[in-house]
Amino acid sequence: MPPPEEATPEELERCPFCVGREDRTPPETLRIGDPWRVRVVPNLYPAFDRQEVVVHSPDHVRCFADLGDTQIASLAEAWQHRIDAAAADGFGYVHALINEGRLAGSSLPHSHSQLVVLDRVPPPVAAEDRSALDELLRHDDLRVLERNGAVAVIHYAGASPYESLVLGGTLADLLGALRDLVGRVRKAEGPFAWNAWLHATDPQHLHFVPRLTALAGVELGAGLYVNVVPPERAAEALRG
Repeated sequence: MPPPEEATPEELERCPFCVGREDRTPPETLRIGDPWRVRVVPNLYPAFDRQEVVVHSPDHVRCFADLGDTQIASLAEAWQHRIDAAAADGFGYVHALINEGRLAGSSLPHSHSQLVVLDRVPPPVAAEDRSALDELLRHDDLRVLERNGAVAVIHYAGASPYESLVLGGTLADLLGALRDLVGRVRKAEGPFAWNAWLHATDPQHLHFVPRLTALAGVELGAGLYVNVVPPERAAEALRG
């Protein structure tokens, strides 16, 4: 289910992330800016021992694509600060992720991300093939956009339409390119749900998975994914 186009009055009234409602969240672990631009608070309903929520804006911004450059820079600063703090506390990895839309697992529409602090690097991250990332960058026909040193590339073996990777540059560059990528998919497809996550390895990069199709028996049972939009066509549509 894609997020609705507009916030309802009830949503605006009940949102705990909007400015002036700081008492509706657990005490913050980090605040960027004064007045604040980005806040980090413990997750009220954690699935892991240490899990935090990063509120992307004091205003009720509902889509990551609508964040400005200042907010993106502040978000990158917040992620990096909490990643470094976890490392200083002896943790092995922080899984930084964004879920937008209920189909993607988000329970609140106010733009936010989550930081899951883990003892060790998750197996999919540890097993990722660096040469496969290099190979992806050689596919000029799959490149969608570039922002400073970051490049958004449609995955040539994506499991869903417009599945992409964002590689290169600083963390702020990566998040800025992701913001622009989300905006282009929204322009092409309308409101949609999506997931993204950071692989904080060398090189660090973002995975982006739009939730435009449902996983059915073939995908879930056989592990065979049917992508109805060829990667070259997806890249051409988003470049346009």
